[in-house]
Amino acid sequence: MGGDPARARTLTAAMDAAVERDADHRLLHCDGRVVTVGELQRDSLNAAAALLGWGLERGDRCAVMMRNVPEFVPVWFGILRAGCIEVPVHSAYRGPLLEHIVGETGARVLFCDAEFVPRLRELELPKLERIVVHGSLAEVGELPPGVELHRLDEALAAHSSRELPRPAVTDVSSILYTSGTTGRSKGVVLSHGANLRLAHANISLMEYTADDVLYTAFPLFHVNAKFTSFCSAMISGARLVLDDVFSASRFWDRMREEGVTSFNYMGGLLAILDKQPQRGDDRDHGVERAYGGGCPPQLWEPFEARFGVRLHEHYGMTETGITLQNTRTVRRVGSIGLPVPYFEVRLADEDDNEVGVGEVGEIQVRPSQPNSMLLEYWRRPDANSEAFRNLWFHTGDRARRDADGFFYYHDRLKDSIRRRGENVSSFELEGVVGAFAGVQECAAYGVPSELGEDEVMVAVVVEPGAELDVDALIAHCEERLARFAVPRFVRVMDALPRNASQRVQKFRLREEGVTAETIDRGTGKPNS
Repeated sequence: MGGDPARARTLTAAMDAAVERDADHRLLHCDGRVVTVGELQRDSLNAAAALLGWGLERGDRCAVMMRNVPEFVPVWFGILRAGCIEVPVHSAYRGPLLEHIVGETGARVLFCDAEFVPRLRELELPKLERIVVHGSLAEVGELPPGVELHRLDEALAAHSSRELPRPAVTDVSSILYTSGTTGRSKGVVLSHGANLRLAHANISLMEYTADDVLYTAFPLFHVNAKFTSFCSAMISGARLVLDDVFSASRFWDRMREEGVTSFNYMGGLLAILDKQPQRGDDRDHGVERAYGGGCPPQLWEPFEARFGVRLHEHYGMTETGITLQNTRTVRRVGSIGLPVPYFEVRLADEDDNEVGVGEVGEIQVRPSQPNSMLLEYWRRPDANSEAFRNLWFHTGDRARRDADGFFYYHDRLKDSIRRRGENVSSFELEGVVGAFAGVQECAAYGVPSELGEDEVMVAVVVEPGAELDVDALIAHCEERLARFAVPRFVRVMDALPRNASQRVQKFRLREEGVTAETIDRGTGKPNS
């Protein structure tokens, strides 16, 4: 019969069961290579041996800053097999945010693409002992003081006869950092059980089988590619086509070439695809369904009609996984669906009193089954107290509910920006802009994008007697921020709107939107 990954209680056990079922299963198609689940298991065992040989112990943190390449998977599972905790790092991060994540977790080892190593030179990372490089060592240059260099290909060829730790369902598997909203980015502490819960929920929702071919171009440092793509494929026996770059013009050709039956999306991706010129073969492909969130309500039915793909809109977050969902048989266009079986979900006002049908309130959730969501925020007791108050987890998102129980997304309580499927921290962005010469104060916020979700905008008050060089400000941001976080719009103001408590009223800035005098860096000119 072989193994049954669906019965496994940890990620590593799920991989082992998949190997027992069929070690030659061609699971991963990535970077022009096809890799079997047996090869991934072998390399992950070697990666674990390397970590243990370097003296790492159960519970130690290991960061991973790599693009979508097959080697990412055995690194990830090797960390888990060594009993350690994976800390995925966004490949676009640099400067203070990169230092914050690697430093706060106390990562002893960083697995890193060679091109990213130079970003570490000026950072204070006293706990970092080793950098394991994927790619050419010629790109590395000078290392931070006291840090040893290793080649990833050598680590993946390591061997050891020592017994490996056996993780438990409640053991921490990963710390995934979400973009900060009203403070520094927080590390979401997730267990093996929570990771598998998300994968199983995704498989059930999408009805995946071994006949499916899944596709995503989302990065492996996100839960989307990790658990609703790779783990879903591994457990169900499907195949995964994993790209590193999304191409709208080539998208449907990729679907046809690879025989894809399902892909993952965020709202912006659907809007980009819909803006492509119509073709006679728009429905000539094997894709039956797509999994995601954030589809503009007005686009949902036209997209399904044009491309012949059923959309499975849901609501979830790194902390909770899938929380609300539209299934194949129970769905309502424009909604984010009904609660999943293992969560209670309600809407509440600012005093945590439940609101009625049709009223807008914060989405609050709590699990009815164990190992369903985050354990805590890493070393953030303040954030834990705030998020878990009054026996409910507070998501910071607002919605309304109709008489049939379907939820409809409204907006965010949290002061965050979402652009092209990426969360942008206004706190981090304001710190970078505020450090630019001549800036007295600033406020970062999102304004509607023609592609759905947000564009990044910043309002700036200039110091008396100073002039703002917008091009220099943008260059300053490009050096210190991920590409998707660099502001598109810059508005210079005499003063920021404030309330009686002197808090900046960002809702007023959002309402005013892109004004006539706003600079659009896409054109370099005022918007008028």
